[in-house]
Amino acid sequence: MKQRPGDGMKPMKASQELEKSATNYALEAVRLDKQGSKGMAITMYQKAIESLLKLVQLYPEYSLNKVYIQRAIAYQERIKALQGAATPMQPQIEAKTAEEAKTGGGGETKASYEELIVKEKPSVKWEEVVGLEHAKRAIKEAIVYPVQRPDLFPLGWPRGILLFGPPGCGKTLLAAAVATEIDAAFISIDAASIMSKWLGEAEKNVARLFESARKSALKGKPAIVFIDELDSLMGKHSNEVGGEVRVRNQFLKEMDGIIDKGKKLHVYVIGATNKPWDLDWPFIRRFQKRILVPLPDHHARLMMFKLYTSNLKLAPDVDLHELARLSEGFSGSDIKDVCQSAHLKVIGEFFESGQASNKLATPRPLRMDDFRQILEERKPSVSLDMIASYNRWFEAFKAL
Repeated sequence: MKQRPGDGMKPMKASQELEKSATNYALEAVRLDKQGSKGMAITMYQKAIESLLKLVQLYPEYSLNKVYIQRAIAYQERIKALQGAATPMQPQIEAKTAEEAKTGGGGETKASYEELIVKEKPSVKWEEVVGLEHAKRAIKEAIVYPVQRPDLFPLGWPRGILLFGPPGCGKTLLAAAVATEIDAAFISIDAASIMSKWLGEAEKNVARLFESARKSALKGKPAIVFIDELDSLMGKHSNEVGGEVRVRNQFLKEMDGIIDKGKKLHVYVIGATNKPWDLDWPFIRRFQKRILVPLPDHHARLMMFKLYTSNLKLAPDVDLHELARLSEGFSGSDIKDVCQSAHLKVIGEFFESGQASNKLATPRPLRMDDFRQILEERKPSVSLDMIASYNRWFEAFKAL
């Protein structure tokens, strides 16, 4: 017997695309999570949540929506755990649907070069990077302007840009935005994965990574190599083994190659770290631009609340200025989590009440109390001591 559209069968095209996107993002998040790539895993979990919530909003009558909400909540909890401290993978996140199981990976084998780099073209625009005006200006001067008018830079331009600061403040967004701005080939890797997953092939793969970037630039397309958790690769180590030393030396050699003033190739290395004080000086000096990406100020927090609630139904009592005041000390990632958590809370109530079976029913608007409750239950992910440490390092090594 065929199921009619009115019986809860989901529309075939847009919903399937969203479902597929959520599945792919979740699988990638789990893979990165297992590797220990916390920053990139959080980004993928966020994208999975966004796809699931969009699916629920567009098709409120679909019978699997309760499952989607539960899965989104599980991903949200995992994000909180990753932002707090390294914890074992939660069983509900590792569990896959039948469809995911078909595409999921097998045993613990050594990851290949292709598995550990991300070449997906980012689609982040400058306006999506809220605040961070000093950082954006420094990056435009170092990358965007030389690409647009290389003839105006007879002394060359910076090729190494270090972004440092608290987690969740937009370092990855900045790198993605500049790649979009100059239409660059974007090669993203996690430094911890290079050291832990490439094993004996790490040295060769570092060379391969830079060769790929140079080939792109020679063909007229700028290339950005984005390295997350840079301190894992370039940090100070008291007990290094031979393989680690060779990898670090190879990286230094490749950095020297692209910094060579005699070459005008548009190849850039953007490194991101939450622990700049762990970096060795030989690596620090190869990043001619060293840019602090700080916690958002009041205006930036207000703009973030406006951005993240723009597609949500808000009650008249929601005061975004007050939310910006209450969230002092929160990172951009924290603020996004607050909005997502408040939204998930309301949608969860909607499903628990049984109203979701009524196609005409919709969740209630988010009230100020919903946000207040979330803000009371969570603390900023960055401590005052950490902020002081970033400011001290910035004063010692800044290069804007």
